[in-house]
Amino acid sequence: MEKKALGRGLEALLPSNKPVSVPDAADLQHLRVDAIVPNRYQPRQTFSPEELDELAASLKQSGLLQPILVRRKGDGMYELISGERRWRASKAAGLETIQAVVRNCSDEESMVLALVENLQREDLNPLEMAKAYHRMVVEFGLTQEVIAQRVGCERSSIANIVRLLNLPQEVQQLIETDQLSLGHAKVILGLSSPAEQQRIAQLIAARGLSVRETEKLVESALGEKKRKIKEVRRSPLSDVEHRLEKRLGTKVTIANGKRGGKIVIHYFSPAELDGILENILQ
Repeated sequence: MEKKALGRGLEALLPSNKPVSVPDAADLQHLRVDAIVPNRYQPRQTFSPEELDELAASLKQSGLLQPILVRRKGDGMYELISGERRWRASKAAGLETIQAVVRNCSDEESMVLALVENLQREDLNPLEMAKAYHRMVVEFGLTQEVIAQRVGCERSSIANIVRLLNLPQEVQQLIETDQLSLGHAKVILGLSSPAEQQRIAQLIAARGLSVRETEKLVESALGEKKRKIKEVRRSPLSDVEHRLEKRLGTKVTIANGKRGGKIVIHYFSPAELDGILENILQ
């Protein structure tokens, strides 16, 4: 499904008649880099040092092409809404000031905007997305349906991503470090045991398995589990049940009790009952 809301970008979520990415000169301010603090709701947790170095070198050469977006924090300080990578690179480049657009917005709007920008740039790994969506639900009471509308995707996509937080911490770390993809994680979620989820995840990372290979591995694991459960549940009287079923031509169940037990002979029509009685009484 096309992400229409993402296509409109930040201006779709802020009270402005102009796109944030192309503001008028009157909208721009030059703020001190050290007067800006990171967004406390920033969903992105990791920033590549190599990418920051490249961006810092570019800023020294060509300057900042797109201003950052901030909100007033008080005491002459500002909090980032979006553009943390550009701000970090500006600090690394030794710049004293940075172009910024100042907007008034709530904590909820700040978090949504930061999330939308990162989704547009495809900067978030699946677990960062899951944590961001979860915070929206817990801290702001947003439903998954509302979140889906805000970021421009299906509600089921939000639900599937948030499920990643149910995985063991060890598996989550493999996702955060890009050793497991979202496709791998979805397959692993089909396993009910955390220990089994962790075992399969480690095999995927160690062997570099594809998603399709992972599906086959999980199918095999589930099949083996079902076989073991069936063996555990197998009654000591199963052989007797089988012999009676073969003799009577119908399903037979033997159940043990405290002082004995019972034999249940199943039939599914009057004619079948007559046949069973003939076999027993002859």
